[in-house]
Amino acid sequence: MDYGLIGKTLGHSFSKPVHEALGSYRYELKELKDEQAARAFFQARHFRAVNVTIPYKALALACCDEVSAQAQAIGAVNTVVNRGGRLFGYNTDFDGFSLLVRQSGVCLAGKTVLILGTGATQRTVRAVCEAQGAASVLCASRSEKPGALSYAQAAARSDVNVIINASPAGMYPNNGTCLLDLEAPGTFPALEAVFDVVYNPLRTRLVQQAEARGVPCAGGLLMLVAQAKYAVEHFMGQPVAQQRVFEIYRNILRQKAGVALVGMPSCGKTGIGKALAKALGKPFIDADAELVRRAGKPIPQLLQPGNEAPFRDMEAAVTADLAKRGGAVLATGGGVVLREENVRALRENYVVLYIDRPLHLLKPGGGRPLSATRDALQAQFAVRRPLYEAACHARVENSGSFEAVVAAAKEAFYEVLDHQWA
Repeated sequence: MDYGLIGKTLGHSFSKPVHEALGSYRYELKELKDEQAARAFFQARHFRAVNVTIPYKALALACCDEVSAQAQAIGAVNTVVNRGGRLFGYNTDFDGFSLLVRQSGVCLAGKTVLILGTGATQRTVRAVCEAQGAASVLCASRSEKPGALSYAQAAARSDVNVIINASPAGMYPNNGTCLLDLEAPGTFPALEAVFDVVYNPLRTRLVQQAEARGVPCAGGLLMLVAQAKYAVEHFMGQPVAQQRVFEIYRNILRQKAGVALVGMPSCGKTGIGKALAKALGKPFIDADAELVRRAGKPIPQLLQPGNEAPFRDMEAAVTADLAKRGGAVLATGGGVVLREENVRALRENYVVLYIDRPLHLLKPGGGRPLSATRDALQAQFAVRRPLYEAACHARVENSGSFEAVVAAAKEAFYEVLDHQWA
């Protein structure tokens, strides 16, 4: 192994494409099952340079021959370079998180900051907050630890200005996990900004809650790319242009983000989705087809009018699984917006586009049990249209030419990424 990443679980990692774009070398992901395996890896020294992630950042510090003053002060190393058999340790997360905060336009000076988690990343985030002049830095823990608040105590604070998740909560494959409820009435009345170091999924539940409140927020993808840039400079011993961070960030975001199409039955999601997938160079997935494949039965046998719950449960399970993948164009079932949990799951990795086809152009029947007649279709339309509008990032009208609709959907996808997510 020349260059790579070590950690206990790496299924969530985007580091390989980031590093290979920045450094033009082969970058490997190496899972080490426990601390003994990680210690043996460092002792063998059969690598040129590696990054280190959960839970071995403190161990990496202890295994290095020389450690930068910054990493020593933080107590965590995430970058190790082998120079002639001696291991040199650095912490590039500090600069990566600093860049994320600066790029978000948030000033930490004089603010009360609440950090979620007590691990090595928490120590790095705390160091950045203190360096930027935060008035007070609090820490919350699920286990009782000296100096840390419980999450109940944290939720009762009325003076918190900035919340930063420095824990793995909500990280793939445990999507949807969130340590706080920012939408509870009266919670964190002084809140000004939210950051989440988790980058997979792209928009965690915590970030979505901040968005719902209209609070400036950011996930961890830009931090990942920025810290990688600084790591590559240690790896290769030469500078990397700052502009490369933003170029690669945008490229990774466009690659990993998907498009979820929502809308009424017969609005054109499948046809538009297939053409859009081709235009974007992404795979196409039909959620209803996947549900039928798993159930082994056609939808008319699964969805019984008057007893929708079993079908909706299956739909929610399929949606949760597909939503975790991202990077595709996903045509959803017409009723997916009936459950908020589905919308939350989709919005983690997908730009949600509402394919809005006028009612008079929609067609009843087609093997759809809940829209078999014109009256049934009209009743559905009245109930669901506001749900589509609330769920989507952008609306795409489907009343013109097919080519124009596909072009509009493509433009809407990039518009959301560039102006809402970036």
